[in-house]
Amino acid sequence: MIAFKKVDDSRVSISQLMQPSHSNFGGKIHGGYILNLMDQIAFACASKHSKTYCVTASVDTVDFLSPIEIGELVTMKASVNFVGNTSMVVGIRVEAENIQTGDIKHCNSSYFTMVAKDENGNSIKVPGLILNDKNEVKRFLKALKRMETKKQRQLEFDSEDFSHIDYLPILQDYKVKIDLPDNY
Repeated sequence: MIAFKKVDDSRVSISQLMQPSHSNFGGKIHGGYILNLMDQIAFACASKHSKTYCVTASVDTVDFLSPIEIGELVTMKASVNFVGNTSMVVGIRVEAENIQTGDIKHCNSSYFTMVAKDENGNSIKVPGLILNDKNEVKRFLKALKRMETKKQRQLEFDSEDFSHIDYLPILQDYKVKIDLPDNY
């Protein structure tokens, strides 16, 4: 196995023309279809980096920014933004181009955590990452920050001494009515 690989060595880009069969009842391209394509490109990117089969462990921050229209050319760009021991965070950017006007819009971004597997389904080590520019360093650091934030949130809300009572004042500013039994 190669000890380290450049981010560029695993970049993947795909383009697909959006057809009526990809649309939802509102006439826009179905978000589930886009997520399916994103999972495929995340797999391709992670497998290209690790040179092995990979599975999706989690999907973080799926932001649907602009709807995609039938007839637009969707391009997805993926790169490995972070590597752990057996996992990789693949960043994906989705753009749609109106092929008649040439207008391009950013439609979606997301981060897929992929885990490398051997032929027996066991997690295996992945190559490290060579960061060549400021954007690659920034993406690696942002991945670290997302993982740290997720870990802190889990520690805070999953701890044995968690009490919802401590958080009730925060909820006063939201459109929610608390109607719990007295002994809860």
